[in-house]
Amino acid sequence: MKHPDDDNELFNRLEAEMATDSRPDSGGEVVDLDKARSARTESAAPTARPAPDPSADSETGRSGAESGDPTAPVMVDLPTPTATSPGYLGRLAGARRRAVVPVWLKSVAELRTASAWVVRHYAHTAGYHALRAPIYAFRLALQAPTGAARFVGGSMRWVADREGEPVRLAAVRREDAAEYLKLSRQRDGRVRLRTLVAVLAMFVGVGSALAIYVLAPGWLQAVSVSALVMALGSAGRRADAPVIHRAVELPKAVKLTSDIVLRALGSLGIPAINQAQGKGRDGFEFTAPITRDGPGWRAEGNLPYGVTVTDIIERRERLASGLRRPLGCVWPEAVPNEHTGRLVLWVGDQDMNQAKKPAWPLVKTGSVDLFKPVAYGTDQRGRWVEVTLMYIAGVIGAIPRMGKTFLLRLLLLIAALDPRAELHTYDMKGTGDLDPVGNAVSHRHAAGDDDEAIGYALADFRALREELRRRTKVIRSLPRDICPESKVTSPLADKRSLGLHPIVVGVDECQVLFEHPEHGKEFEEIATDLVKRGPATGIVLLLATQRPDAKSLPTGISANAGARWCLKVMGQTENDMVLGTSAYKRGVRATMFAWGDKGIHYFVGEGADARIVASVYVDAPAADAIAARARTAREKAGLLSGHALGESPETVTGPAYDLLADILAVVPAKETKAWSETVVTRLAELRPEVYDGWEPDALAAALKPHGIATIQVGRRVDGKVVNRRGVDRSHITKVIAERDGKRDAS
Repeated sequence: MKHPDDDNELFNRLEAEMATDSRPDSGGEVVDLDKARSARTESAAPTARPAPDPSADSETGRSGAESGDPTAPVMVDLPTPTATSPGYLGRLAGARRRAVVPVWLKSVAELRTASAWVVRHYAHTAGYHALRAPIYAFRLALQAPTGAARFVGGSMRWVADREGEPVRLAAVRREDAAEYLKLSRQRDGRVRLRTLVAVLAMFVGVGSALAIYVLAPGWLQAVSVSALVMALGSAGRRADAPVIHRAVELPKAVKLTSDIVLRALGSLGIPAINQAQGKGRDGFEFTAPITRDGPGWRAEGNLPYGVTVTDIIERRERLASGLRRPLGCVWPEAVPNEHTGRLVLWVGDQDMNQAKKPAWPLVKTGSVDLFKPVAYGTDQRGRWVEVTLMYIAGVIGAIPRMGKTFLLRLLLLIAALDPRAELHTYDMKGTGDLDPVGNAVSHRHAAGDDDEAIGYALADFRALREELRRRTKVIRSLPRDICPESKVTSPLADKRSLGLHPIVVGVDECQVLFEHPEHGKEFEEIATDLVKRGPATGIVLLLATQRPDAKSLPTGISANAGARWCLKVMGQTENDMVLGTSAYKRGVRATMFAWGDKGIHYFVGEGADARIVASVYVDAPAADAIAARARTAREKAGLLSGHALGESPETVTGPAYDLLADILAVVPAKETKAWSETVVTRLAELRPEVYDGWEPDALAAALKPHGIATIQVGRRVDGKVVNRRGVDRSHITKVIAERDGKRDAS
């Protein structure tokens, strides 16, 4: 911006130079003000940086700091690189090249889906009209007399030159005799010629009709009469009563244009955009043409400096209003690996929640290998999104009635279609939403939050922890060529003798377990261990909650979950608890989903950035059918077990031991403190079937749910004091006394 004092700057400099000139005969000099202003403007341009003058007495090209003049501009920008400079080559090397072949054409599945849509569309249209063809013919027959009258009347008006009558009448009104006589002669000539043509056409038509009547076979006569009736019926149709109706009502979506995008962005109330548009600029720099992208339009570009994609996502409702599109059609997104001002705006033809989705491949047939990706939903463009359930722990969060339980059940159904998978399902809400999976195939299953269900789940979780420890030993004992990556693989899962088959644990309303007043800490400790170490050993833990806060979803679990599904939540805290720290600031906001966006969620996993996915909707009857198919596959493979075979909850018990009592048994009263290594060694001697293989860390983890922490214990060894982690016997006795006192009181 030009400063008010800039006009006087040149005069001030000249005056200062004249005042400090040491030459005695210094005279005045005439200055061309226009040239001086032009030179000063060029020197201040950001891309122009004058080269330093090698002469010792020259001040030209020196910055303010070098010349001592504080008013001289400081040049900080380098010259613009030329086309042959390394900067240009660097930009070419880092350029992002667009795909030559469209994505949908490279995917066989998407091409097959698109082709199926086209075939179904035209097959439906053909069948629709074929069934109604007799009705169309009847309507045309009824309109044939009207069409005949219109044809005869139109022919007579044409012969009589009625189209020229208004011109002739205008000449009569003007009393222009010469013009009228000229028009009359022209009309007479037209009428004579047209009468001759009409007579010839009539004779040809009547002759042809007689020839067909006398000489043509019956089928040709029928075709001729039908064609004539249809033609007359078409001529007699009314504009407000079409004979043929539409077979398919195609969605009407306005083409997305740059004007529409700029208008919508200008309606968001973002100052930087409004200021740019107020000065005649666009306020948005398109970096690619607006193109079709699946069933919608895609626009990409740079927002003004200081405006981020997050600012647009926060105003998604206003953006949809500016585009005049339903909210479920408008999806602003950030561009991965780009600056935060690069916006991709995808505007669908239909609401994402109402658009027809392709049939799920597993709904009627098919099986699953949990070690391979499986389609479970579609993105905004109708393309399948896949998930690999192995080597992950997953968290599902949402407010009530948004499809959280249905999504968990869908993932469990996918797991059930792998006959090797052992399912442990817990419906802590108690409404029976997981019963189709639990009763058909689950090894362990419980519903409700009563003491019996909690005890059943606790015993199972303890058994899972022991199974985790057993698996780590098995994996460690395997040769490197069989288990090169120290984790369960699909070939290892096939070997029944190793017992490394996939185990999938699904818990709905997991906050019931973690907030339990007596066993909550133990559930948290075991679940955290399963989340951290379980994926490598083939154990998958899927937790769903409608209260994604620190109590319902402990940070030790949420921070280590590799897969996250977040449906609509109400605030930033809940959003980041499910999707990860700072997800809200990065623009990944499940708060933008509307109340009607059931089943639509952000999915983080599979090594990709957050994606918006609409999960496959599987209702209860369909879930029963899929679970029955999974049960049949297990029965054929001989892998049905546990609850699915009718085992009662009483047969499921945890390890019959009391850890605190066992510690008192191996640590005598005279030994007030003991090292953890000593305690686990003695415990292994006391109960090898329970404590064999325990390490000091395992002891500390087992004591944590009881509120007991290990301490530093010093021992003198060879004259030196050695400090190690250990236990204080008095802490054990205190907790046991409190526990027994509560039991007696109850």
